Amino acid sequence: MAFSADQLLDKVNTYLADMNYVREPKGLYAPIKYVLSLGGKRIRPVLMLLSYQLYRDNVDAILSQAAGIEIYHNYTLLHDDLMDRADMRRNKPTVHKVWDDNTAILSGDAMLVLAYRLMGDCSAGCLKQVMDIFDQTALEICEGQQWDMEFEGRNDVTVSEYIEMIRLKTSVLLSAALKIGAVLGGAPEDDAQKLYDFGIRMGLAFQLQDDLLDVYGDSNVFGKNIGGDILCNKKTFMLINALALADKRQQNELTKWMACANFRPEEKIKAVTAIYNEIGIGEICEDKINAYYAEGLSLLESLNISSDKKEELKHFVCGLMNRKL
Repeated sequence: MAFSADQLLDKVNTYLADMNYVREPKGLYAPIKYVLSLGGKRIRPVLMLLSYQLYRDNVDAILSQAAGIEIYHNYTLLHDDLMDRADMRRNKPTVHKVWDDNTAILSGDAMLVLAYRLMGDCSAGCLKQVMDIFDQTALEICEGQQWDMEFEGRNDVTVSEYIEMIRLKTSVLLSAALKIGAVLGGAPEDDAQKLYDFGIRMGLAFQLQDDLLDVYGDSNVFGKNIGGDILCNKKTFMLINALALADKRQQNELTKWMACANFRPEEKIKAVTAIYNEIGIGEICEDKINAYYAEGLSLLESLNISSDKKEELKHFVCGLMNRKL
């Protein structure tokens, strides 16, 4: 029997809640329990289970690996929050705010070890391939984070550099979830690679949609204030394209706002958005999102399995993108 994405989410949440990993000292494990209790969409483990389910029915057999990828994802968020000095995560105080910086570092390290332990709890026949994918992904996410940090001090970031950064920072973990699910499910090598490439395209589309919504979204729907990227001069697809395509007047205006230390937030957001509108940045971004989305769906369609089996995975991803099937 094939499970829906919601049913798979329930399985992941139950597995995480029932996990027995707490030992002494409790102070090391309390932040982990706290982070995992904050919930979230659990996109990566659900993708892994949906991918596995394309080839096998017994999804309970890989809940360990699904939990592993979710704990790994939350470990990266814990360290990201510390690096960004973020106060809130999912409307709750971040770990370094509830405890302190050192606790956030050490508990994050423990989460990484737990993630590896769970991921490695698979059959010997799959072990090397699964761990090779996971190792490569973990390294690439570090590379993506480093690029992101370096971009903060640069005003000459190119579109291709930005796409590569978000591929590493965002897409590869989605891809790894899909490919590991396929490998564990016994998928042909060609299918496993297509699912990986599908995840890359969808991850890029997700991130570019995030960039777009930060400027043009509805804060009530989006769940955070609009214009945050503009206020902190974040090198997004929008800003990089605007800097590349602006005429002299627009270039001067953008540079002025980026260099300005004292400003009224709503005024800066309004001024920069007006330049985006003049250049047509929103449309350029939407075109890129649509292209990645179409490429991704084409890869999914090309899998050598019946269309009805792909339906739940397709439905889940379309839901994340707020697209109709």
